[in-house]
Amino acid sequence: MNDRAPGADLTVPIGAVERDTGLSKDTLRVWERRYGFPAPQRDAFGERAYPLAQVDKLRMVKRLLDHGHRPGRIVGLPIERLQELASATAAVPHGAATLAADDALDAYLALVKAHRVADLRRALSQDLLRMGLGRFVSEVVGPMNERVGDAWARGSFEVFEEHLYTESMQVVLRNAINTVPEAGATPRVLLTTLPFEAHGLGLLMAEALLVLEGAHCISLGIQTPIGDIVLAARAQRVDIVALSFSSAHAANAVLDGLLELRRKLPTEVELWGGGRCAVLHRRPPAGVLVLGSLGDVAPALERWRADR
Repeated sequence: MNDRAPGADLTVPIGAVERDTGLSKDTLRVWERRYGFPAPQRDAFGERAYPLAQVDKLRMVKRLLDHGHRPGRIVGLPIERLQELASATAAVPHGAATLAADDALDAYLALVKAHRVADLRRALSQDLLRMGLGRFVSEVVGPMNERVGDAWARGSFEVFEEHLYTESMQVVLRNAINTVPEAGATPRVLLTTLPFEAHGLGLLMAEALLVLEGAHCISLGIQTPIGDIVLAARAQRVDIVALSFSSAHAANAVLDGLLELRRKLPTEVELWGGGRCAVLHRRPPAGVLVLGSLGDVAPALERWRADR
């Protein structure tokens, strides 16, 4: 009799693991050397391939990193201990208080779990109309991101359910942004992420606050090669290039990418960076304005305008 779990022999190629977990290939290789985990197999072509159990653990590690845990303290832990940490982390309040009622946020989560996407988008849109875009971003989107992340870390959300939520929120935000009247021509802000950054919800939240402050935003979406960012900045005659970074990316990849982009951009174009990437805040590169939170967007724009 075979007692092995279904799918125990299945493996996932490194590119798919990067997309699924949000951990870059460089990060996975560094952890493999430094911590002995993950421990990939090799496929028929000699490429790294990861058993499903390791991918599940990597998802858990990524979520804990998003909550501020350090890789050296958690990567080597067993999955059971990671689940305990996730439960403890989820019980701690995050950040500033929100005026959105807890039961409303729970109702959103329930709609995601029931896979009622149309109802979720309708409920989010109704709250957005009632609250206004600025409050919606800070009081609904931010707390909901935390709740969805906590649910995923505890194992009560599947990856596809997290994706259902993210896509729904992006649709609602994009529709709202498109309805904001264009208030002025400057500054012209180009928004995107570097090629290794696949998360775009934070970028969209920043865009919402920028347009509310009268900035003219041009979005390239996610994962734009550095050369194309430079070409777009010149073609669109932008004043600012704004990038978003999630956590857990290799420090060298983040810093090297920013420094390369800074060298290639015209000197008069400012380069802004924000997000939850720890190295960005610990070691901000020269010539890059690091925004500590979304609350820094308006003051940064006010400073830019005052300088001109």
